Amino acid sequence: MEFTVDTDARLTTVDVTDRIADAVPDDLEAGTATAFAKHTTTGLIVQENEPRLREDIEGFLADLVPDGGHAHDQLDGNADSHLRATLLGPDVTIPVEDGELALGTWQSVLLVECDGPRTRTVTVTTVGE
Repeated sequence: MEFTVDTDARLTTVDVTDRIADAVPDDLEAGTATAFAKHTTTGLIVQENEPRLREDIEGFLADLVPDGGHAHDQLDGNADSHLRATLLGPDVTIPVEDGELALGTWQSVLLVECDGPRTRTVTVTTVGE
């Protein structure tokens, strides 16, 4: 199953937990769901969906990887986005129990946009019994 996410800023986070949960079959008693962002300048993370923390994540990534001065910038000016996404990774795998994502109390899945605004595609696959 695939879904798209429209982002509204160059560096931002979007909660996609419900979209991933919608892809889990109700009859999947035990297994995993893997979400994969099909882009090199986007990442997926499991983290708390609290607005100030999301701002902190965005600020942390901006501070950690400067906007300019990278070799790839000579090509298309977005090396910082690739480097930030490299730190995050394109996928998350979540346990599934009784047809539900088995996330912890404060855990959500956030898509981290590093080169927006754009429309992003996320693929979700499930395995189990």
